[in-house]
Amino acid sequence: MLAKLGQLLVASKIISEEQLKEAMNLQRRDGGRLGTNLVKLGYITEEKLVTFLSKQYGIPTINLDDYKIDPSVLKLIPVDMAMKYLIMPVARVGATLTIAMADPSNVFAIDDVKFMTGYNVEVVVSSESSILNAISTNYKGRGDSLIATKAAAQVLQSKDFTISDLGEDIEEMDISLGESFMVEADDFDKLVGKALDGVEVIDEKTDAEVLREIAPPIVKLVNGILVSAIKAGASDVHMEPYENSYRVRQRIDGTMYTVMNLPLKIRAAITSRLKIMAKLDIAERRLPQDGRIKLKLGKKRDIDFRVSTVPCLFGEKTVLRILDKANLQVDLRKLGFEEAALQEFMDALDKPYGMILVTGPTGSGKTTTLYSALNYLNKPGVNIMTAEDPVEYNFLGINQVHIKEDIGLTFASALRAFLRQDPDVIMVGEVRDFETAEIAVKAALTGHLVLSTLHTNDAPSSISRLLNMGIEPFLVSTSVILIMAQRLARKVCLECKEEEKIPVNALVNLGFSEEEAKTIKCYKGRGCPTCNGSGYKGRIALYEVMTLRPEIKELVLEGASADEIKKNAARLGMKTLRMSGLTKVKDGITSVEEVIRVTFGD
Repeated sequence: MLAKLGQLLVASKIISEEQLKEAMNLQRRDGGRLGTNLVKLGYITEEKLVTFLSKQYGIPTINLDDYKIDPSVLKLIPVDMAMKYLIMPVARVGATLTIAMADPSNVFAIDDVKFMTGYNVEVVVSSESSILNAISTNYKGRGDSLIATKAAAQVLQSKDFTISDLGEDIEEMDISLGESFMVEADDFDKLVGKALDGVEVIDEKTDAEVLREIAPPIVKLVNGILVSAIKAGASDVHMEPYENSYRVRQRIDGTMYTVMNLPLKIRAAITSRLKIMAKLDIAERRLPQDGRIKLKLGKKRDIDFRVSTVPCLFGEKTVLRILDKANLQVDLRKLGFEEAALQEFMDALDKPYGMILVTGPTGSGKTTTLYSALNYLNKPGVNIMTAEDPVEYNFLGINQVHIKEDIGLTFASALRAFLRQDPDVIMVGEVRDFETAEIAVKAALTGHLVLSTLHTNDAPSSISRLLNMGIEPFLVSTSVILIMAQRLARKVCLECKEEEKIPVNALVNLGFSEEEAKTIKCYKGRGCPTCNGSGYKGRIALYEVMTLRPEIKELVLEGASADEIKKNAARLGMKTLRMSGLTKVKDGITSVEEVIRVTFGD
């Protein structure tokens, strides 16, 4: 389609054959659209190009700078799709959606919009700069990521590219890149050449040739992506290769946000750079690999990145888990416990022996709760040993073992070894099988305090899980002293917090009493740049704490179901996850919508 545009411009005598060739050479080298490159070279103005496209395709033009777009129309097309195709939703009338496009010949974009929205699509043409400005203005906080996207697109075009082009004042920070970062551009060039021998030709150049040209800015770009993620408060960074794009996303407060769409031809360069930093084998692209990157910000802030690469259909996907000790909250009183639940948990931690289980799905904050408990127990007179897969944070005074199943260092074998190390407190990262569960139970019965995690939906279900693993009911009832389930709920953004009117009957159905439903004030976030347009900033834990009182132990011995145990535990004072969430709603910390999202009705 783009080559056809060039031929049409030549046929109309707007540009010459030589100018077209020069623009196409620039396109092969740096990427981008043909029209954009012609404008960049000064052979045609944006206005003239828009007028030409309008006449050629018989569609009207629009100046988006003077056009106010209804927010309900904006919701029909997400910002990442708008950026991918350089389109902007303009208006909706009945079953027809009007969109502005920089390239009205892109039928794939039109088909995608039809499929996603279910509307008929009418096209108007606008300049690329006008569309970029409209996206940035209308998508508010979500449009801030365009700074990074545009900077990334310039990486191959500018020799003076700096990390600060990513929209952060990164170069003003004292960044020590550490040992694994100290591979400079020349060495990087040699290493990537080895990794890419015999690869396919892309744009008449091999990946290795492309990498040799762009190695220095790639080093800066990767460093910038890492530091930008830290400053945004992200927990993970995902770098994903697709057929026509290389997407970079961050997970912030449990939700994924697209922050960059990079040129596809630099995917191998970025992956190789990250592998070098994580001390992985850059020549191995067929198997998954795991590594670690250390970064030092300033004089005191050390940050680890846990790196995982997996070969996908269009290249290797890389995920980085950010382990920033400065963001780790290890004060039990600040995690989100209600006063009574916290007291029960601390009473269990003060016991000389027994098993404490923390349960919940992946990403629900179990590890943070366990580290907080260990921090509370970590005193000079206490010997604490942990078995973790992997060790996420290291603590002075705690003996931590990194599980390596490929060499036989399993949770079970580590636990056996711990029992010969005179421990007072043992933490097992996860009870996955009968062998680990059996040793943990025996350790709890022989004078050790054992902390571990399980993957179940709520606290009572953990009893059934242990029984299904093969642990005898009498061993469960005598060893387990407390089970706690948890979830992470997003907190309403304080910058754009506003009251939300919810019908009384809806609040009663949610679990509030009629009296509470009539007086309670509910809040939600309107969406602002501070919270990236989501209405939420930060997270807080919801807890369900079940102490195994004599009545509960009796039910376990009798083989009662999880539902029966839950009903009796609630009768004895246990607050369910939903009830914990409702307390946070009442306190104005989170929204009703968020509590419904993360908890089941109880």
